[in-house]
Amino acid sequence: VQLQAFGGGLVQAGGSRRLSCVVSGVSVAVNAVTWFRQAPGKQREMVAYILSGGTTHSIDSVKGRFSVSRDSAKNTVYLQMDNLQPEDTGVYYCNHCSRWGQGTLVTVSS
Repeated sequence: VQLQAFGGGLVQAGGSRRLSCVVSGVSVAVNAVTWFRQAPGKQREMVAYILSGGTTHSIDSVKGRFSVSRDSAKNTVYLQMDNLQPEDTGVYYCNHCSRWGQGTLVTVSS
C-alpha cells in the first residue's frame, strides 16, 4: 500500500486549495482515509476523514470550510479546503490502512 499526497502550496488567507491523496495497492474504499496536519512546533492532529461507507467527519475548527470526498475510479481521496486561514498552515498527511503519505505543505499567508 502506498499513498501520495500532493496539492499543497502557498495561498492567501481566504483562498482555497484542494489536496489529493492517491492510493495504490489497495482500494481507497476498503477502509477509512484520514487527513492529518502538523503545524510548526505542534503535534500532528486529525483534520478529517471519510469512512469506507462514505460517511465523513471533520474537526470543529475546519467544519464548514474543509470537506473530504472520494473518487473510487481514481483511487483518490480529496481534501477541499476553502476560506483558508493562517492557522491552517502545516504539513498535511493522509493515512489509509495504517500507511502514511509523504505529506504536502500548505502555507497560508495573512
